[in-house]
Amino acid sequence: MTGWQITAAITVALVAVVTFYLGRRSATLHNAAQDFDMARRTVRSRRNAAAVSGEYLCAASFLGIAGAILTDGADALWYPIGFIAGYLVLMLFVAAPLRRSGAYTLPDFVEGRLDSRGIRWFASLITVLIALLYLVPQLQGAHLAVTTLLPGPGWAGPVAVIGIVLVTVLGGGMRATTLAQAFHYWLKLFAIAVPTLVLCVVFIGDGGEGAAAGLGAPAPPTLSEDTTVTVDTPVELQVSAPTRLQAHGVVNGAPADGDVVWSPEMRHDVAAGTTLRFDGGTPTPVVVGAPADNGGWLAPGGGGTWDLFGTYSLLTALMLGTMGLPHILARFYTNPDGRAARRTTLHVVLLLGLFYLFPVLLGALSRLYVPQLLVTGQTDAAVLLLPTSVLPGIGGQILAAVIVAGVFSAFLAATSGLVYSVAGVISADLMPERVRDFRVAAVLLALTALGVALLPREPDIAHSIAIAFALAASTFCPVLVLGIWWRGLTARGAFASMSVGGLAVLTALGLDIASDYTGGWAPVFIERPALFTVPAAFVVAVLVSLASRGTRPATVNAFMLRMHAPDRLGFVTDAAIPRYGRAEERLRLSHGQGRHRR
Repeated sequence: MTGWQITAAITVALVAVVTFYLGRRSATLHNAAQDFDMARRTVRSRRNAAAVSGEYLCAASFLGIAGAILTDGADALWYPIGFIAGYLVLMLFVAAPLRRSGAYTLPDFVEGRLDSRGIRWFASLITVLIALLYLVPQLQGAHLAVTTLLPGPGWAGPVAVIGIVLVTVLGGGMRATTLAQAFHYWLKLFAIAVPTLVLCVVFIGDGGEGAAAGLGAPAPPTLSEDTTVTVDTPVELQVSAPTRLQAHGVVNGAPADGDVVWSPEMRHDVAAGTTLRFDGGTPTPVVVGAPADNGGWLAPGGGGTWDLFGTYSLLTALMLGTMGLPHILARFYTNPDGRAARRTTLHVVLLLGLFYLFPVLLGALSRLYVPQLLVTGQTDAAVLLLPTSVLPGIGGQILAAVIVAGVFSAFLAATSGLVYSVAGVISADLMPERVRDFRVAAVLLALTALGVALLPREPDIAHSIAIAFALAASTFCPVLVLGIWWRGLTARGAFASMSVGGLAVLTALGLDIASDYTGGWAPVFIERPALFTVPAAFVVAVLVSLASRGTRPATVNAFMLRMHAPDRLGFVTDAAIPRYGRAEERLRLSHGQGRHRR
């Protein structure tokens, strides 16, 4: 291992040790049901907001956004906008009423609002599916980080993340998870802000090493020096001008071993294992579908009507999918009342807005300093490679080590939140509701996600996360919004809505995966289906509920009053948490649960 690789490995080890310490230290503080499950519902708003932000800022936030901006330019700015706007929608329509409902998980809410045990089981199944779709990109990001930075096998990254997460979650419960995730937010903010500011100063000063032409010119990005790229997975490339290069491998279905000239009038298929060598100053080829020049990269919505549809669909998924993420909503149950839940959400918006300033800058700098990633399509690695490309030597290595700490912090925080919240759902609905069952469920969920993440498929982290948001928006969003604000929703309407929305998104996902292996034929409404699936789910929920209005639960009026009455009136009755602790422990903890601090 080189000195730089040793530094990166030490950085990752330090993050793991601190995470383990926080989990074990907090494990000694919880002693019964409410500590393990929801930290006695006395978590301060600011700490809870940092914890929410810590687990929300996942691999897509740290790696995917910068990679998407490197590839797509202005069109990728909708990712951070959508991620933040989702919390505005959550704050306005869901956070306070959901906390006042007294439920602990989404299935708890669905059962309490609709008075149906069957719909609870179905909601639990959807929760597990959303969690798996969200977990897999985190582990794929860990695989990418290890293969990019370290000489070890790629599977070591996902395995390490899963191991650390299980130790933290199984030992410490919600209190340990909250403390660890609040720490991870501040670590991630430091790890992305400091390197970004340093790199911007270098760019404004002398430009650093290897800077290509500026982004203001309409010309394509160019390689500043002789560059050799090895293609690990098959890729289809395009160029904006006749381009001369050396190719060794298989190009356009034929063997290539020497100089070739690529024409902008056709696409060029490059097989896995092919080596491409470019002279300095050569315009950079890009993956088909990405802007080939800086003019198109800077202009939003340059692809016509279908690109506009894709943008609206992405925003729909991100804005409405946040409220359906199980690991995010579980955080609001640790607040003592609805007012504190809304205050937590406001703080989250501020913390996320501060963080997302920096991936945008890193994505723009990557276009100048690591344009060779556009050739392989592995643009998610831009954040990892950028510091040493701008500052070769010890300075760049230090900045890269700081970024590596933040990257692995992102993997650990998002994964631990998902495993904790969804393991609670599985153990409550499918097992006899004991601590041992919670731990078994956590292990099963983590290992399942690990197995899927190790399948041989080149991921697009931002796109993969967007699919998880689309599934959440198409299933839980209609049930939450209508269940909170319309007393006419019935169990049949909710079941039909979640079935239609969920099946539509999963079908689109299956077709998109098949398209990846068979030539990339999937249109944009398959890659980004939310603009179709979310309205369809709402319409089905309303129509089926109207058709089955006679099955409306008798408890709906009392439940609606509990959700919408002001906190000070005292209508909130928290749901019992029977899954952990003996009855006498729960009775003891029901008195003097602690005073909430702002």
